[in-house]
Amino acid sequence: MSMEIKGSYDPYKADYAEQLKAKKAQEQEKAEKTEKVDQAKQAQKDERVPAQDAYISSGKSGAKPSGLYRVGQDEHGNRKIFYDDPKQSDKASGEKNPKKAGESSEKSVKKAAGGPEKPIEECVSNTDKVDREIKKLKEKRQQLEQQIRSALGDEKKIRELEKKLAQVENELSQKDNDTYRKQHSTVTEG
Repeated sequence: MSMEIKGSYDPYKADYAEQLKAKKAQEQEKAEKTEKVDQAKQAQKDERVPAQDAYISSGKSGAKPSGLYRVGQDEHGNRKIFYDDPKQSDKASGEKNPKKAGESSEKSVKKAAGGPEKPIEECVSNTDKVDREIKKLKEKRQQLEQQIRSALGDEKKIRELEKKLAQVENELSQKDNDTYRKQHSTVTEG
């Protein structure tokens, strides 16, 4: 039996153009929806983010700095924070012999604290004792290493020396740091 088809019938050919248009329309709708969602999310983020402080240099802001505190050096060359009272500086500018900024600031701080004027007490920290102790440990370590090198044949002696060396290394690692120096330093008032 033979069958003959008249004309060519392709069900996909006729619908292909329409399917393509529908597919493009769907993709465009999805893109628009995602764009709207993204805009909504961005708006929510903008609402949630608080305003942040920003640095504005005094030159740009035009405002006069308060000038109450400044970093300077004391008579020994150490860094120190000074308090400059604006009321004192106005009076000092009218005087013939204005005081040094450090002197007026120290007095004004003491007066502001409400106590009588007292001389400034200085404390000195001394780590010489700890440094000597660490130096002795390093010397002992050198001696033990030298003894190990010289005792080539005697393994029993080498083991003993290595044990002593390990103890010295352990003690040295505990003591040769800033924390140990600070904890074991001697403080004197000067």
